[in-house]
Amino acid sequence: MSVREINFDGIVGPSHNYGGLSLGNLASARNLGKVSYPRAAALQGLDKMRANLALGLPQGIFVPQPRPARAWLADLGTTPEKAGPALLANAMSASAMWAANAATVSPASDTADGRTHLTVANLRTMSHRSHEWPATLAQLRLAFAHESFAVHGPVPPTFGDEGAANHMRLCAAHDQAGVEVFVYGLSGGPFPARQHVEAGKAIARRHRLDPERTLFVAQSEEAIAAGAFHNDVVAVANERVLFAHEQAFADRAGFLTELEARFPVLELVEVPASEVSLEDAIRSYLFNAQLVTPPDGRTTLLVPEEARETSSVWNWLQRHLAGNGAIRDVRVVDVRQSMANGGGPACLRLRVVCDPATVDPRFLVDEAKLERLAGVIAQTWPEQIGVEDLGEPAVIRDIEQARAALLDACDLAELL
Repeated sequence: MSVREINFDGIVGPSHNYGGLSLGNLASARNLGKVSYPRAAALQGLDKMRANLALGLPQGIFVPQPRPARAWLADLGTTPEKAGPALLANAMSASAMWAANAATVSPASDTADGRTHLTVANLRTMSHRSHEWPATLAQLRLAFAHESFAVHGPVPPTFGDEGAANHMRLCAAHDQAGVEVFVYGLSGGPFPARQHVEAGKAIARRHRLDPERTLFVAQSEEAIAAGAFHNDVVAVANERVLFAHEQAFADRAGFLTELEARFPVLELVEVPASEVSLEDAIRSYLFNAQLVTPPDGRTTLLVPEEARETSSVWNWLQRHLAGNGAIRDVRVVDVRQSMANGGGPACLRLRVVCDPATVDPRFLVDEAKLERLAGVIAQTWPEQIGVEDLGEPAVIRDIEQARAALLDACDLAELL
């Protein structure tokens, strides 16, 4: 068995728009009402996947969900044609593209039964995301149908769970047992804390994790209030490396002491607030980057263009590279359409450590498949959408037809 970490990226859906629905997501609020470019957004996402392939990393996909969310509207006693503008906007959101919120994943090396466990996130805090989990679960059960996986439904909505965006894993190598860290929020000033500690504890029990190798840590109120609505906006981990902002955690010293006791080979890369403010870190999505290990072993960070354009962030990265720090290479990717809605490179992907041979091949891609999908997107995705266009019958028709064409290209008709 050849165990690898696979990044499964959500393809940006044809209904991608700037509805400003996510309280606490500053970029989403800042760009409310602007014209979006779904075709460009989806193609940017495919280019980011190409960057992973170029590094020698395996790459997977999740396909867009049905939009409008007709089943959800039906449960509310209405239809796209009759729903008011606010309700329709919630039914048209393309936010399922941020696959980091799809599920929480524990590799087989961490679990008592030797299976890779996935728990789909309930996303109950935000209306526009609360209806995503059934379609996400359907994809997870297709992609990971092999007996080596255990795919769980959501934690009951009593406790909010927003998936891998609030989960980190430290390990000597991806195929070795690691320490899993569940990050939760208590308060965020004017913004909601979306991840509940009880959700993390429930997932740890479901995944049959060793309590001695499992930590629960509170995100700082300052980070949430500054716009870090998920932990992955201020911290990311990969193998031995924890890359975090100095103000990411409520009890920084206590957390690091406990983590080092359980994982003595930790390599901490901490960015001081005196060099990069929380505001600059969140605006640039320095930490919402993909921290990966290519086959050459050089820990690499894929950051958005906005990181290069933020002087404090780019200067810090250059100093770190010059000093031969734990991060040895930085690559820049253009995901501006996603960034404008509050999702960086890390938001777009779910990390799954497993043998690629156990994954349904329809959810894996190479250069040739990405090229085919790009052709479908270029032909069928709307070029632009204004928020006021969402209720137009022709726009809804085009969005549904575009998704159907992509599912046909992926041979995933059962998801129609």
